[in-house]
Amino acid sequence: MRRNSGSSRLIKWIVMFGDFVLLNLIIQFVAIIYWRVDSWPERSLEIFVLVNNLALMLAHLRFSPIIHLRLVGAGDLLKRMVGLTALQAVLAYVLLKIFDYDLPIGWIQWGIGTIFISVLLVKRLSERWFIKLYRQAGRNTRTVTLVGSDSELAEVYCKLKNDSTLGYYILGYYGEESLLEDERLNELKRLGSYDEFLAACNNPENLQLGDELYLCVSRTLRNDIRKISKVCDHKVVRFFYVPVSVETIGLNLKREMLDDMEVYTTFEIPLQNSINRLIKRLFDIVCSLLFLIPTAIIFPVIYILIKVQSPGPILFKQKRTGLDGKTFNCYKFRSMHVNADADKLQATKDDPRKYPFGSFMRKANIDELPQFINVLQGRMSIVGPRPHMLAHTEQYSALIDKYMVRHFVKPGVTGWAQVTGFRGETKELWQMEGRIKRDIWYIENWSFWLDLRIIWLTFKSFFVHDENAY
Repeated sequence: MRRNSGSSRLIKWIVMFGDFVLLNLIIQFVAIIYWRVDSWPERSLEIFVLVNNLALMLAHLRFSPIIHLRLVGAGDLLKRMVGLTALQAVLAYVLLKIFDYDLPIGWIQWGIGTIFISVLLVKRLSERWFIKLYRQAGRNTRTVTLVGSDSELAEVYCKLKNDSTLGYYILGYYGEESLLEDERLNELKRLGSYDEFLAACNNPENLQLGDELYLCVSRTLRNDIRKISKVCDHKVVRFFYVPVSVETIGLNLKREMLDDMEVYTTFEIPLQNSINRLIKRLFDIVCSLLFLIPTAIIFPVIYILIKVQSPGPILFKQKRTGLDGKTFNCYKFRSMHVNADADKLQATKDDPRKYPFGSFMRKANIDELPQFINVLQGRMSIVGPRPHMLAHTEQYSALIDKYMVRHFVKPGVTGWAQVTGFRGETKELWQMEGRIKRDIWYIENWSFWLDLRIIWLTFKSFFVHDENAY
């Protein structure tokens, strides 16, 4: 059960929009009260406002608000706010100097910056209070399951429950009967024993974990920890572990803070940052339009050739696994004759289902062009793990550890695995394992420049014969 987890993005954009409104109000206030604007050179005020807004936009790229995030302390919020205002002031000063107006820019910008950081502090405190009320009302919550045989479980519960700004809805806990004696857990539903939870992990399809799972067990139970982590990966659930000496577990864990308590998660995902998602989304839209608009002229030719060589629909629509493990309709130009095995079998080198022009489209990647429609719809990205058929998701998720981790981000038209030798048919299990390792590496190491590199390598591959392109 997932509850209102998507509205964090809306909160983030409202906070950022409010920052721009606040800055402009301060500029107008100072201009009216203290400056003799009528003595400025023509259009200077308009340029001053424009430059300050541009500087704030650039500063947000580096110090975007994190007030909507849950595992963030007040100190981190303050540091980011100071960094935002300082960088905005410096950028605005430098940009205004470029225009070289005969104005006391330094004093003006210093005055605005001083007022901005003071009022912004009040704004952030007010926003934190409103977010608290919003989440207390049951909005923007994330569902959590607690698991453990350790007394730390009660402490984690109290921290999640008592700070309503975190916005957590606790489904219940799996733990030993001895935990029933802890009064702090009296009002929390006991879902079963720790051993019952471990048994359920052997067949996790019907296991309801929510959005996040917090595990509180001794570090000596390293096999249990790895097992539960794998189940969370399989169900696309964020996994957190506390307490632990991380060197002894055998997992690559990343530290985060829950109030003053250290918790550890298995994956660091840059695309959970909303600024990174915005950059990637804007890039996806621009690139998709750049691909679709020029190539639209050949669509009628493709239509005729497909119809002549293979009766049936022009577009092949297939359900595939996407973000958060959800299914979506993936579009391609149909490169095979209509057949009953389309949703089960991968294409092979001499696949009898292919027709001549369809085979050419596959080798030239022309059949993938309609997937840019999926990108514009927001269901795919230009770069990301390639979406798999539902049958393959079911098959390989049972065979490969961390297979479902690839669904923490949107699937892509091209990906890191495809440009590093793992394109096409996967005849052996090791080939799919290699693909998954590269998909996870991409998720943990994403950057805008990495996406550009993958696109460049994909473009280069068009001019080099790939024996796996069939």
